[in-house]
Amino acid sequence: MVETAQQIQERERQEDMKRLVGARSICLDAYGCDSSGRKYDLEIQRADRGAGKRRARYHSSSMDVENLDAGQDFDELPDTFTIFITEHDIFGQGKAIHPIERVDMVTGKLFDDGEHILYVNGEYRDDSNIGKLMHDFSCWNPDEMSFELMKEASKYYKENPEGVEFMCKAFEETRNEGITKGREQERLENIRTFMKKLNLSAEQVMNVMDIPAEEQSKYLAKL
Repeated sequence: MVETAQQIQERERQEDMKRLVGARSICLDAYGCDSSGRKYDLEIQRADRGAGKRRARYHSSSMDVENLDAGQDFDELPDTFTIFITEHDIFGQGKAIHPIERVDMVTGKLFDDGEHILYVNGEYRDDSNIGKLMHDFSCWNPDEMSFELMKEASKYYKENPEGVEFMCKAFEETRNEGITKGREQERLENIRTFMKKLNLSAEQVMNVMDIPAEEQSKYLAKL
């Protein structure tokens, strides 16, 4: 695994990965690129089940699909880092970080394919930088934080009127997104029910339900 620290040059919050038609889409919590071109997906997971091994694998593979265009050579794939910060010590080992790498089972050497998955234990505490950072992640009082950048950002969103307004809007957007997803799920269940009871195709049901043609592919992909 690469140990050299690099400066993040680009970052996006809630980045949608482009997906193959019919495949499950994902939205990354934080997506960035460093000065050497390596890609990072940072996920904050409060629920242990949200940090499953196969989910980490899917996130990692999604970055591969996102970062190789038609005609490019496979060797042009950038190194990728999928990082899950979990609220609890899901491995139960008391370690700060669990790096996950592919290994040649015959030689015992790293496969070195550029894919890196890391689990960070949110419960970890000590005087190291990672221990202090995990403390700051769960700390509500900015004055008790160790890192100035975390302290300043927390104060901005808690005390600065502009920061407070931004956070309120973000919470409202998240709430509205949840309502929209709930309505979509309800509509999806209705489509399934009508298909089964009336022996109709999905397209026929959606036409009867007056679902716009441009939205129908979204439901077809989930059926």
